[in-house]
Amino acid sequence: MYTNLIAGSIDIAELMVYIFFLFFLGLVIYLRREDRREGYPVEDDIGGRLRRDGTLLNTALPKTFNLPFDQGSVTAPNNNRDPIEVANSRRVSPWPGAPIEPVGDPIMAGVGPGARAHRSKFADVTAEGHLRIVPIGDAAGTTVETRDVDPRGLTVRGADGEIAGKVSDIWVDRSEMMIRYLEVDTGSRKVLMPMTMVLVNRSRNNVTCDAITAAQFANVPALAKPGEITRDEEEQIVAYFGGGYLYATPSRQEPLL
Repeated sequence: MYTNLIAGSIDIAELMVYIFFLFFLGLVIYLRREDRREGYPVEDDIGGRLRRDGTLLNTALPKTFNLPFDQGSVTAPNNNRDPIEVANSRRVSPWPGAPIEPVGDPIMAGVGPGARAHRSKFADVTAEGHLRIVPIGDAAGTTVETRDVDPRGLTVRGADGEIAGKVSDIWVDRSEMMIRYLEVDTGSRKVLMPMTMVLVNRSRNNVTCDAITAAQFANVPALAKPGEITRDEEEQIVAYFGGGYLYATPSRQEPLL
């Protein structure tokens, strides 16, 4: 018998449902495998032994990513794991997930609010490949808003109210058009202080940082190259000031009640 049905007795709607289901299942498997690159393979919390699950959803084949602006390449996942032991610290108990407490000078231990990740040794750059965070003098056309206080030359006081130095320069983000760091001249060296941890006092004509004391400015991580800050140096500096909110003074480590 002649018929003009293209699909015959096949239920096209049902077939489309099956095709969509198989496509979506494959997409989920693909995404779950791809997200096992950064931070994988997982390592044991105590001994550092690498856990190789090897199942369909937990396996990502190594892939090499070519970084822009001559920054090399990165292959992930790989077995180049960070050391599991943090210097100047110890575990309070020998079981997985046990807290880590500082040993010696707590603000230098890199634990708690002062913990940090190992980031790229290259400086962050703009879409055009120029340094993203630079002293304001290197950012052509960038100035401080006339209605705001220009912090350059103002006295810097620490959380203890003591004088840490003077603001010698401003470091700006050329992509976000905002101040990222204030450069502080302590008398013996120049260090960067995150702008997000600073209060510019218009009435008192000074700058206050409530993260660390004036004396602790002497140990702020230094830059390897003047006028340039790498991502890893940013991590170190922000972690140092962040750790100060708990470890700058002994009283901050005590309970409120």
